[in-house]
Amino acid sequence: MRRHLYYKVGIIVATVLVCLYGIVGLPKSQKELVDNFNNNIKLGLDLKGGSQLVVQVQVQDAFRAEADQVIERLRDEFRKGVINYGAIDRNDPQTLADAGKIEITVKGLDANKTREARTIITEQLGQQWDMGSVGSDLRLTLKKTAALALRRDTLNRALSTIEKRINALGVAESSVQQRGRSEDDSELLIQLPGVDDPARIKQIIQTAAMLELFPVKEGPFQGREQMMSQFNGVLPPGTVALQSERSAQGGESWYLLERSPVVTGRDVRDSRASQDPQTGRWETSFVLSQDGARRFERYTEANIGKQLAIVLDKRVRSAPTIESKISDNGRITGAGDQQAAADLALVLKAGSLPASLQYLEERSVGPSLGADSIRQGLVSGIAGLIAVIAAMLIYYKKAGINASLALILNAVILIAALAYFGAVLTLPGIAGIVLLIGMAVDSNVLIFERIREELASGKGPSAAVAAGFGKAFLTIVDTHVTTVVSCLLLFVFGTTQVKGFAVSLVLGLLANVFTAVFVSRVIFDWELSGKKVEKLSI
Repeated sequence: MRRHLYYKVGIIVATVLVCLYGIVGLPKSQKELVDNFNNNIKLGLDLKGGSQLVVQVQVQDAFRAEADQVIERLRDEFRKGVINYGAIDRNDPQTLADAGKIEITVKGLDANKTREARTIITEQLGQQWDMGSVGSDLRLTLKKTAALALRRDTLNRALSTIEKRINALGVAESSVQQRGRSEDDSELLIQLPGVDDPARIKQIIQTAAMLELFPVKEGPFQGREQMMSQFNGVLPPGTVALQSERSAQGGESWYLLERSPVVTGRDVRDSRASQDPQTGRWETSFVLSQDGARRFERYTEANIGKQLAIVLDKRVRSAPTIESKISDNGRITGAGDQQAAADLALVLKAGSLPASLQYLEERSVGPSLGADSIRQGLVSGIAGLIAVIAAMLIYYKKAGINASLALILNAVILIAALAYFGAVLTLPGIAGIVLLIGMAVDSNVLIFERIREELASGKGPSAAVAAGFGKAFLTIVDTHVTTVVSCLLLFVFGTTQVKGFAVSLVLGLLANVFTAVFVSRVIFDWELSGKKVEKLSI
């Protein structure tokens, strides 16, 4: 009997040591102990202070980009099938509400090749696009299911890209999530704990880094008016006018580009900041993926001597002349310094956003407010803990010490679990811990009352303890399982703050099963095994 108790006590001691290591590590000084604790216990925005941003993903950009890729595919397929046509163009939705109304029109189609064209469109695009006729033209409209999938994919990719950019900057405990729950909601909530001045991060987040390489039709022009006058105020079909970056002298240039890019940021595989060995100026080089490199090589080989515009976020960064075939790399010049080149490389490497972002809101939480929240949360938690321990000692006498030790160990295990899992402690999380104090004691109350009932029926202390734990066990498991299920629903459907509450409560409940059922039982057994106990202090 005593040997089995030693094993159980060893398990408890090992658990305590593992928990303490997760919380404070192996400190060599008091300062290191405090630093380890602060590093291991991660605080949320409401406790640590920081910034909160709300951005809106302009999903209509992704719909236009998808249509442009479809247009390029149709041109390639019609070229292979020797199908003549006048033009392939699309409309230009400008708002979120109109994003799904994207249309592609095939004009001037050879009447003798209409059937072949329809067959190609059905085979290549039939799952995503509906085909109809407008006179002799063909019109493609995006299906509702495909539009919904594209919208969802755009939001997920934007969220993932923003997370990569923030994490690459070393902002710890950041959070990026969809603000609403509906499929049409395109707003993202970004929380940055510990960031008091988010200017640079906000600039990197808002930088869409939509890299596109367009064929140049005409340009540069000294101004938009000069460009429009050359075309009698109407741009040619299938073209787009974009402005270049302002020069150091403050001048601007305009270019007339083909609407469909040769390659885009989706084709970028790697990117890094580099320095031109001849001029010493900083620039950003990029490497294309295998598929993008093939398309880029095919285009540059067929268009030597022509200009190719490097466009970043709808601004022409440069428009060099193609001097030879280029396979898989390129470079973007014009960076002001190393930091600017590195930031651009970061956002390109993290992945270009599938759509531009619109800044909606910024809110800062000062660290003093977080300190007040921590202090008040600790005060309330300690006050509740002292009150509960006092009540247990008064009502259950020596058995109250048993419950108090289990309660303290419960708190230690919970804090260690937060540290090991890297969970972020928020103010609602502290509320969950305070609530857990009452729930943990409730388990001990169930056990103790069962033991009292067994003692009242005439059983001895050892038999009463065994029967009390055995009968209370199923009730404890039942109550904990129902609470865990409720917390799971809160985690799935709740906001960030509600999720913090649910995580803290679930971790505490799991720890409570261990402390209330196992640890408390070991303490009782240890007391009863040392000597013959006639009466149990409960």
